[in-house]
Amino acid sequence: MGRSLAEQYPAARAVFAEADEALGFSLSQLCFEGPEEDLKKTENTQPALLTVSIAAYSVLAGEGVRADFVAGHSLGEYSALVAAGALRFADAVRLVRQRGRYMQEAVPQGVGAMAALLKLPEGTLEGILARAAEGEVVSAANLNSPDQVVIAGHAGAVERAMNLAKEAGAKRVVALPVSAPFHCALMQPAQARLAVDLAATTFADLAVPLVQNVTAEWTTSGEAAREGLIAQVPGTVRWTESMRRLLDAGVTRWVEVGAGGVLAGLLKNIDPNHKAARFGEAAEWEAVRAYLEA
Repeated sequence: MGRSLAEQYPAARAVFAEADEALGFSLSQLCFEGPEEDLKKTENTQPALLTVSIAAYSVLAGEGVRADFVAGHSLGEYSALVAAGALRFADAVRLVRQRGRYMQEAVPQGVGAMAALLKLPEGTLEGILARAAEGEVVSAANLNSPDQVVIAGHAGAVERAMNLAKEAGAKRVVALPVSAPFHCALMQPAQARLAVDLAATTFADLAVPLVQNVTAEWTTSGEAAREGLIAQVPGTVRWTESMRRLLDAGVTRWVEVGAGGVLAGLLKNIDPNHKAARFGEAAEWEAVRAYLEA
C-alpha cells in the first residue's frame, strides 16, 4: 500500500519517513510488506490509510494540482484537514493511531457489529432502526449514497435490523467484517478519550473550505474542524449530503486521493453525471492528469 509512490516520488518517501518518526516505529514497512494481520488492526489501519493519502496528495501538490474544496469520509476527514493546512501531518498520524486504539477498546470484541443495507426502500430506515433497537443501540453510521446505508450498534440489534431491512425490500444486506461498531453511540468512550488529545493539538484555519462529515456543511474554521472530529466519532457520516453540497457548489473535477476507489463509486451512485479520478499508486498519475486536463 503506497509502495509505488514512495519508490517513485521523493515527496511521498518523505511523508512515510515523517510517519515513521512521529509514531516511533516503521509504519512504512507495515504498509509496504505487511503482515496483513497487523495492518488490519484498526490502530495500524488508520495511520496507514492517512499516510498513504497524504503521500499521494504530496505527489499531486508537486505536480501542481491544488484543491478548491476538500472532504473526507470518516478517517479521511483527517487527510482532508492536512491537505487544507489545518493540521500538521505528524499530529494527524499520532491522533489517528490513538483514535483507532480508543475505538477498538471502546467495545469488547463481539459486542458490536456493522452492516450495509443496499437499495433499502426510501423512508423505511428510521422505522427499521426503531423496531430493531429493543433497548439496544443501532443507528445509521454512514449515509453513503442513495443506495447504500451502513448501520452500527449492538450485534443483536444490527442483526434484527438486517432482517427487518430484508422484509422491507432491501435488495441486499451485508454484515461487515469490522473490528468495532464505528459511528454509533457505543463509541462515546472513544470520543471522550480522543477529545482530550484533540484539545491538546494545534488547529489552524483552513486554506480551502471543508465539507464536514457530521453536518454536511462548509467550514474554514480550525476550531470548528476540531469539534467536527470529536463529533464524528459516534456521529453519522452524512456523505451523500456532503457530496451534494459540493455538487451544488459547481464542482466538476473530483480526485479520490489514497488507497482504493470506494468514494469514486459512491459519487457515481449519488450523481451518474459525475466521474472521479483516483490517485493512490504511481501508475495512476497519467490518467489523473488526462482527467484534469480534459
